Amino acid sequence: MREPDMARPAGRAAARDAFEQVRMRYFRLRPPLRRLIHVAVLVAAAGLALGMGWSLFTALPVTIALLGFVSLALRYPRAAATVAVVAAWMLTLPIFQAVFGASAAPIAMMLLALPVAGLAHVVRWVPPWLTTLMALAAAGVVAVAAGTVVPGAAVWAAYGAAAAVLVYRFVQARRTKAALDTAEGRARPGRAERAERLRGREGGPPAAASAGRTAPPPISVEEALGELDAMIGLAPVKEQVRSIAASIEAARLRREAGYTTEPPMRHFVFAGPPGTGKTSVARTVAKIFYAFGLLETPYVVEAQRADLVGEFLGATAIKTNELVDRALGGVLFIDEAYGLINSGDGQPDRFGAEAVQTLLKRAEDDRDRLIIILAGYEKEMAAFLSSNPGLSSRFASRIHFPGYAPEELLSITGLLQRGRGDRMAADAVPALLARFEDVHRRGLVDELGNARFARSLVEAAAQARDVRVVGAGGAPTTEDLVTVTSADVTKAFDELTARYHGYQAAPSLEEALADLDRMAGLEPVKQQVHAITAQLRVARMRQERGLPTPPQMRHFVFTGPPGTGKTTVARILGRIFAALGLLAQPDVVEAQRADLVGQHLGATAIKTNELVDRALGGVLFIDEAYSLVNAGYAGGDAFGAEAVQTLLKRAEDDRDRLVVILAGYEGEMDRFLATNPGLASRFNQRVRFPSYAPGELAEIAELLARRAGDRFDEAARRDLAEVFTWVCDNDLIDGLGNGRFARSLFERAAMCRDVRLAALDGTASAEELTTITGADLRAAVDELAGR
Repeated sequence: MREPDMARPAGRAAARDAFEQVRMRYFRLRPPLRRLIHVAVLVAAAGLALGMGWSLFTALPVTIALLGFVSLALRYPRAAATVAVVAAWMLTLPIFQAVFGASAAPIAMMLLALPVAGLAHVVRWVPPWLTTLMALAAAGVVAVAAGTVVPGAAVWAAYGAAAAVLVYRFVQARRTKAALDTAEGRARPGRAERAERLRGREGGPPAAASAGRTAPPPISVEEALGELDAMIGLAPVKEQVRSIAASIEAARLRREAGYTTEPPMRHFVFAGPPGTGKTSVARTVAKIFYAFGLLETPYVVEAQRADLVGEFLGATAIKTNELVDRALGGVLFIDEAYGLINSGDGQPDRFGAEAVQTLLKRAEDDRDRLIIILAGYEKEMAAFLSSNPGLSSRFASRIHFPGYAPEELLSITGLLQRGRGDRMAADAVPALLARFEDVHRRGLVDELGNARFARSLVEAAAQARDVRVVGAGGAPTTEDLVTVTSADVTKAFDELTARYHGYQAAPSLEEALADLDRMAGLEPVKQQVHAITAQLRVARMRQERGLPTPPQMRHFVFTGPPGTGKTTVARILGRIFAALGLLAQPDVVEAQRADLVGQHLGATAIKTNELVDRALGGVLFIDEAYSLVNAGYAGGDAFGAEAVQTLLKRAEDDRDRLVVILAGYEGEMDRFLATNPGLASRFNQRVRFPSYAPGELAEIAELLARRAGDRFDEAARRDLAEVFTWVCDNDLIDGLGNGRFARSLFERAAMCRDVRLAALDGTASAEELTTITGADLRAAVDELAGR
C-alpha cells in the first residue's frame, strides 16, 4: 500500500506536480511542433560538439539516446523509470563477474532484467519501476550470497527470489485496487476491465461493443487528436479539447500510481452557430475518451427533441431512458438542446421538462459510462442552461465554436471539391473569396450556415458546371468535366443566397449619399449624416489595419416636427451602414408603441423581443418613441417601462447587428430620454431635423409632380410660393406636416385638374392632361382649408 498523500514530503509532491505540468504542456503541442523541437535539439547538439571539438559520432548518438529517454519519460513515465532501473542493473555486471568469474552466470543475471521488467508492467496498481527494482535487488543479493556458498545454484536462487517478489507485488496490487474501489464507491462490474482496455497511447484490443454493434477498432489518443488537428479552423476549440486530453492523461497517471482520483468523465455544452463542426468534434471527443479507456465505444448517438419527448406524460421518461440506454458506453449528442424547453405559447412545457429531468438523472447515475453533449446556438443555450440549476451544474464544461473566416470557408470548399474529384479554375478562387468576404463583412456567415453553406455551394457549382458543359454540346474534355469556373461559382452563390431573407447586393455608399443630397432642404441633417459616414469609414479602415478602434455610434435620436424626412433619412442611414458592412441588409422596420407594448405584463417583453428579432441585421425605426412612457397612467406606465427596459437590453446585446432610431418632437423626446439614464447613454447621437422653408416646400411639390409625370404652370408656381410663404410666416407649417402638406397640396391639386378635364369629354390635349394650373392649385387650397 502507498502511504497517504498527506504523509508525503512536500518537495516530492511539488516535483511530481511540476513534472505533470510539463507533460500536460508537452502534449498540448501539435506533433509537428514536437518533432521540430527534437530536430532543433539535435542541430544544437551537433553545433555544440563542433564548437567544443567533440566527436560527432559520440555526441549525436548520446543526444539521440537522451531525447529518446526524455520522450519516453513524457509519454510513458512508468516505462522510463523502469528503463532507468534496468540501466542501473546493467552497471552491476562487473560485480557479478567478480563473484562468478568467467562463466555464463553474469550474462544470465543481466538477462533477468528483461522478463522482470515485462512482468512488472503486467502487475497493475503498483508502480512497475519499483516492482522491477525490488525484484532485481532481491535477485542480486541472493545471487551474491549464494555465489560464495553454492555457485552452481546461485542463478536459480536469484531467479526464484525475483519470482517471489513479483508474486508479492501482485498480491499487494490486488489489495491496493480493492482499497481504491472501496474508497471511491465504484464497485460496478466490469469497470476495472474497461479502465484496463486502452491506456493513453499504448493501444490494445477494445472490448466488444454493445449489442447490435461490431467491436470498434483500436484507436490511440494521437490518432483522435490527429483528426482534430486535420479540421480547418476552430483554433480555440482545438486548444480546449487538447487541454481536456492532457487532464485525462494526468488523471490516468495519478490513478495508476495509486492515488485516489475521480474518473475524469464530464458532460459538455457545445455552443456556436450552425455548420461549425460541433458534430465532428463530438465524434473526436468520443474517440479520445474511448482511447483512454473511459468509454466502451467511440460511437456517438445523435438526437433532437423528437427523440426524447413522447406523445403523453410518462412516455417521455420511457423514450428518454431508451435513448440513453442506446448511447451507454459512448456519447449522446443532443443538437438544438434548447428545443427541449418550448415556451413559445407562454405555457410551461411539461413534456420537455420531463425529458430534462430524466436526462439529468441519467447524466448523474451513468456519469462513468456515458458522456452527454448538449449543442446549439450561443444565446439560446445560455437561456436553456439557466432554466434549470441542474443543467448548469452538470454541464459545466463549455466549448465555444466560432464562425469560420473567409479564408477558412475557401479552404473547406476546396477540401469538399477534392473529395468529389472536382477542382476550381484559377479565376474562380479570388471570385469565391470575395463573396465569402462579403457575407462575413455583413455578418451573414452564421445565418448562411458556415461549412454547410460551403457544402451546398460546392454541390450547386458542380451542377451549374454540368449544365454549362452539356449545354455547350460536342465532346467535353476530362478537364471540362471536373473544373468549376468563376461563372459557375457566381451562379451557384447567387442561387443559394437568394433563398435567405435579407441577402441582396450591398447598396452603394455613393448612391445612398447621392439620394441624401437630392433631398430638398435639410442642410444641417445632410452635413451631420456625411460626418457620421466619414467617421464610420475611418473606423472601418482602422479596424482592417489592426489599429485600436473606439466603439462607434449605432443608435440615434431623430428630433423634429413631422414631415421633415426622418423616415427617409433613416432608410438612407440603413443603406449607408449596409454599404460599409456594418449591417447585413439596409431594411428598415418601422414601429410605434402598439408594436412593442402587449396587453399584460410579460407579454410586452415577448412582443418587443419579437419586433427586435424581425429588425436584426437592419434598422429599427420607432416613431413617436416618447409614447412608450405614458405619464397619464396613475402609478406610472408599467407596460411602457417594460418595453423600454427590453429595448435597452437588446440595443446593447445586439449592437453589432442592429441600429435603433428613436424619433419624435424635440421637447417630448428630451423628456422621454430623461426618464431613464440608459436611454441617454445608449442614444447619445442626436440628429435635429429643421422645419422646411417656403422655397424647400415648393421644391418638394415640384419634385413630386415630376415623379408623377406632371408639371405646374407659372401661375401655379407663384401660387405655391405664396401659399407656402403664408403658412411658414404664420408658424402653421409644423402643424400641417411640412413635407406631408406639400404632398397633400400636390395630390389635391392634381385631383382638381382631373375633375376639370373630365368635363371636356376627352378633348383635352396631352399638355393639359399633365399640367396643374393656378386655378387647380387655388381650388386645392380652398378644399384643404375647408372652404
